[in-house]
Amino acid sequence: MSASLRLPLLFLVLELLVGSSPAQAQTAPPATFTNPLLPRGADPWTIYHRGYYYYTHTTGGNITLWKVRSLTELATTPGQVVWTPPAAGGNAHNIWAPELHYLRRKWYLYYAADSGSNRSHRLWVLENSSPDPLTGTWVSKGQITDATNKWAIDGSVFKHRGRLYWVWSGWEGDTNGQQNIYIARLKNPWTVKGPRTRISTPEYAWERNGDLNDPHNPPHVDVNEGPQLLRRGRRLFLVYSASGCWTDSYALGMLSATAGANLLRASAWTKSAKPVFRQDSVAGVYAPGHNSFFTSPDGRQSWLLYHANSAPRQGCGNLRSPRMQPFTWQADGTPYFGNPVPTSQPLPRPSGE
Repeated sequence: MSASLRLPLLFLVLELLVGSSPAQAQTAPPATFTNPLLPRGADPWTIYHRGYYYYTHTTGGNITLWKVRSLTELATTPGQVVWTPPAAGGNAHNIWAPELHYLRRKWYLYYAADSGSNRSHRLWVLENSSPDPLTGTWVSKGQITDATNKWAIDGSVFKHRGRLYWVWSGWEGDTNGQQNIYIARLKNPWTVKGPRTRISTPEYAWERNGDLNDPHNPPHVDVNEGPQLLRRGRRLFLVYSASGCWTDSYALGMLSATAGANLLRASAWTKSAKPVFRQDSVAGVYAPGHNSFFTSPDGRQSWLLYHANSAPRQGCGNLRSPRMQPFTWQADGTPYFGNPVPTSQPLPRPSGE
């Protein structure tokens, strides 16, 4: 055998003995991380599907998706714009709180948008039949609404006992001043079936921090928004954001229902009298809210994904950043979210990554 052939064989044997090359080994993210996951990004949402996290948040002007093996890689992975709004129309401006769902073997993106004024904010849906939501074509299925067609934001969908349900934040009438949580059945992923039911209104003091100093808005707005479903055994929990996002009092509240209840009846839902997750000035975390949930790849851990500010009085702007932390379950079957983790505290990555 010539020397020119022996040298490549030698390198091949060494690679098999050692394993992956140094360049490949460095691609694995560190075992721990610190929040925030990105410098900015409000209303974070993620879904874990076939080995990847698909992540999105509010950009305001488009819908951008990230595809990563670990959410701790978001800062080093470029996002991909998958949809840009039209130049004019009801969904041309203020693209808020997108959510990505995999339903009936297709991908759906739900988002809020308006025609240029807050009063026109409504909910919209896109569909993609590609196995990978970063490929294929996103087709508009139009506005998704109940018969009242009132102001609406923060739409989310969940499946329970073979039925699809739609939850969102909206107005009872046509005047700004109070945002409620509504629920309705879905005929399919883009069509509401039947009337809406109001299941939560801001009633406790911690839900009603909403003074505004803006001549274009009411002097005060009470807020329930961003509903997200969480389930455990035979219990359902709807975690929502309360008080104005422009206040440091923005926090998470929770509704509870049993799996066998008629979810379209307001009486099926019981509201927790206290917030389940709120700001911690000692930890340097302010106005935490608009969350989503995910389970670790091995199914052993429950995780909370949310946005927050790093200083007081930073409001609803681009200073909000996405964070995540694990949470536990109490003996009575309810979730325990604990306190926001300081940005200086290292956390282990989700188990199974």
